[in-house]
Amino acid sequence: MIRLLSSIVLALAPLALAVVGPGVVTGNVNPVADPTMCKSSSGEYFVFSTAPGIQIRTSPDRTAWTLVGVVWPNGASWTDEYTGTTNGNLWAPDCTVIDGTFYLYYAASSFGSQNSAIFFAKSTTGMPGSWTNEGLVTSTATGSTYNAIDPNLFIDGSNWYLSLGSFWSGIKLETLTSSTGKPSSTAVTSLATRTADSGAIEASVIYKSGSFYYLFSSWDKCCDGTSSTYNIRVGRSTSVSGPYVDASGVNLLNGGGTLVLASHDNVIGPGGQDIFADADGTVMVYHYYTSAGTFLGINLLDFSSGWPVVV
Repeated sequence: MIRLLSSIVLALAPLALAVVGPGVVTGNVNPVADPTMCKSSSGEYFVFSTAPGIQIRTSPDRTAWTLVGVVWPNGASWTDEYTGTTNGNLWAPDCTVIDGTFYLYYAASSFGSQNSAIFFAKSTTGMPGSWTNEGLVTSTATGSTYNAIDPNLFIDGSNWYLSLGSFWSGIKLETLTSSTGKPSSTAVTSLATRTADSGAIEASVIYKSGSFYYLFSSWDKCCDGTSSTYNIRVGRSTSVSGPYVDASGVNLLNGGGTLVLASHDNVIGPGGQDIFADADGTVMVYHYYTSAGTFLGINLLDFSSGWPVVV
């Protein structure tokens, strides 16, 4: 729901356990929650994260980060009915750059509520003060079977999709119209669910590598500092709409999910991840906790085994 490299991390491949050292992240990287990464046409990196107004950080090299401001410096009044606030405290943004334009999907809700909505915005620069509100994408209400937060835009050729969901009946998929960035129908497809740990699954990301679609999600408890138990899981499918199975063949609709990254040493509760294709490989960004705060984590993923392994 809300998500966050340090010296050592834990990566669990389908058949073997490996402890690896991640790359270096410097600058203003605390607090960072639910990060999403994208890259401008000029090569500048952006990370957007959960916060009042949605925080914006930039980097020339994916290492040194500067906090440059927020998407909505004057709040986001159109979201107040979902957040119950007037400061635009918005969650789990998801950024994609398409033909030089930034598309930012984000969630408005409050803890434990299904009075939730996903909105999106556009910008030609990604910087504070440059964003246009494109309005409501989808929403849920008390009594819905799922929760409309944690959006992730996935584009497959000419087809656009939005994965979303948190707790309740889990992760869902909607089809979008590329010209509007909004749903093309009312159909909702179930991709993954859990019954264990109160159904704690959220923060979905779909990523295609080779002939497989990979569905990443965060499990267990977020947002409780060093008591957090967040961890990142994955399943794969030959179709974007599933069925997704883990490395043991368990369907993600039956609680399956292969561990990608979990707590280790001073890296606690990694989750809220996003997956980003860069020139040097596939990048996973996430948040994690230490006693000093909530930090930005960045690792490359290796798919050579057919399953993502942190390197």
